[in-house]
Amino acid sequence: MTAYEVAVRAQAALGEGPTWDPATGRLLWVDVLGMRIHTYDPATGRRTVRTTEQHIGAAKPRAGGGLVLNLRDGVGLLDPDGTFRWLHHEPVAGRRANDAAVAPDGSLWAGTMRYDEATGGGTLSRLTGDGDVRTVLPDVTVSNGTGWSPDGSLMYYADTPTRRVDVFDVDGDTVRDRRTLVEIEEGAGFPDGLTVDAEGCVWVALWDGGAVRRYTPGGELDRVVPLPTPRTTACVFGGPGLTDLYITTADVGLPAPHPLSGSVLVVPHAGRGLPQPPFKG
Repeated sequence: MTAYEVAVRAQAALGEGPTWDPATGRLLWVDVLGMRIHTYDPATGRRTVRTTEQHIGAAKPRAGGGLVLNLRDGVGLLDPDGTFRWLHHEPVAGRRANDAAVAPDGSLWAGTMRYDEATGGGTLSRLTGDGDVRTVLPDVTVSNGTGWSPDGSLMYYADTPTRRVDVFDVDGDTVRDRRTLVEIEEGAGFPDGLTVDAEGCVWVALWDGGAVRRYTPGGELDRVVPLPTPRTTACVFGGPGLTDLYITTADVGLPAPHPLSGSVLVVPHAGRGLPQPPFKG
């Protein structure tokens, strides 16, 4: 596999949530603690930065333009003209948003966690464009990577401190039959963000592991991408043909960050990803 390159040299405290927007040909990502939404156009090198008023776990494209934002106090909609409104406002003291993903049906599956990472203090909820909200998984700790198999019949999910990536059967807007796809061994880091490729394999970024791993649908380790930054947070396929693997990183809490900690890295021609649907709202 081709070695990594630096896509965006940055110093994000907690870079997260990379998303490829096919409508604009840009990579979208956030700095959770820096309260910033970033875009990057690999064709031109152009970058933009927008500041939010709260810690932000994720920003995803909307079908009609604009973004849906997973924020500390709930989920909001940002219109193309910059107008903001809440889709679901639910402030909880001591809790913030974390990773989120758009399901094949266009709904947003948004995660939360406690700032103190108290066990069971987070949730994973499903939101639709009309504001309907349902808690899918209560009592999680650090809700992180969420993704679906190519046919939409399976959902993969990481509650980071468990060290597991779990898999569920998807039945409409519900999930059932939770079981372990893989458990990350001691000393190899913790599962953070993830993405599913066109072959149905799961790519998992390892927090404190300095790597991204690819697992088969059967849970077999298939590939390892070693990286210089210890706090690897999430990954997504983008670029022409969805063949380039973009990887976000963090430097928060590191006694001696690597010079690239907080940057966005890319592994060209790493595989082939799945198109990411926009939020229908």
